[in-house]
Amino acid sequence: MADAGIDAAGIDGIAVLWNPAGPAPPGLDEVNALDLAQMTGCVPVNWHVNGVGPAYIGPALQAIAAIRAGFCHTCITVRVINQRLSGSELQAGADSTPSSGDEQFRRPFGQLLPLQAIAAMPMQRHMAVYGTTEEQFAQHAVTQRYHATLNEDAIFRDPLTVDDFLAMPYLCTPLRILDCDYPVDSGSAVIYTTEERARNLRQKPVFVESAAFSGTGYMAFEIEDMVKNAPFHTGKHLWERTDLKPADVDCAQLYDGFSIITFQWLEGLGFCEPGESGPFIEAGNTRLGGSLPLNTDGGACNVGRRHGTNFCIESVRQLRGQCGARQVPGANVAVWANAVGPFGGAVLMIGE
Repeated sequence: MADAGIDAAGIDGIAVLWNPAGPAPPGLDEVNALDLAQMTGCVPVNWHVNGVGPAYIGPALQAIAAIRAGFCHTCITVRVINQRLSGSELQAGADSTPSSGDEQFRRPFGQLLPLQAIAAMPMQRHMAVYGTTEEQFAQHAVTQRYHATLNEDAIFRDPLTVDDFLAMPYLCTPLRILDCDYPVDSGSAVIYTTEERARNLRQKPVFVESAAFSGTGYMAFEIEDMVKNAPFHTGKHLWERTDLKPADVDCAQLYDGFSIITFQWLEGLGFCEPGESGPFIEAGNTRLGGSLPLNTDGGACNVGRRHGTNFCIESVRQLRGQCGARQVPGANVAVWANAVGPFGGAVLMIGE
């Protein structure tokens, strides 16, 4: 609120994603929208919502839709993360929550986390169908780390080489540890408002040009098509709602919970043909100075897992020209995307 130059009385909507991702901190049962509104002095509110996923794109699209529909004029969106138990902790029985539904049949065979379903298997399938290589995943990690070296807020800022990446252990073949976002405890917030109000606030306004939200299957990560799923459906509808085209985008901030997710978003949003994301990255297109600078803050693999909030924030900062050494010259159109597999969403933003 201080960054925007707005006080609690100026906010009349709040959207929060679920409760903390992972076990609630001691003494805190849950974080929900009305509790948070009360604690921050924003009550009464005209719009409040909890538990709309997936990841940060959920509350972001709730805010956008609520403002466009007139339910509220200024909505703060929040994502709080307290890290989940590790795979070894789950195997050791640290989580006493009974498994239910399909999960009761998967857990005894080792599928304790989504990394098999939405990372390792889609990576293997992409490599089998399109010839994508581990070296191309490595180059993606190297490029993101280069961007992180220019970001003082990044956790990992030491340069990375392809050999460094390939020397890292597998978690679930062909997924390596540096293919994964880095676990952190975090809290992130973004405020959405009307154009009229935005022009009277402290920061240079950035506008939502288009947005899309999609679901293509069951939430249990049972993906029928491992190479073409929610990012492709999202991309189709995102571009149908604007006159802009992929070629108009100056930078992209695409979810990298696992590196294959970023590859799928590049293809699903039309920045390259299906199967061409590996060569597209390998050719240097996604590096600062390339045709499509990608994850210019270093991505969640380097700034930490924030469930996509960082990609929204980086898009806004790029369009305001606030990114210093990693600034994309003349950036006026940015896209950010979140989630993968059976669900996903994306927002296209423009500067003044």
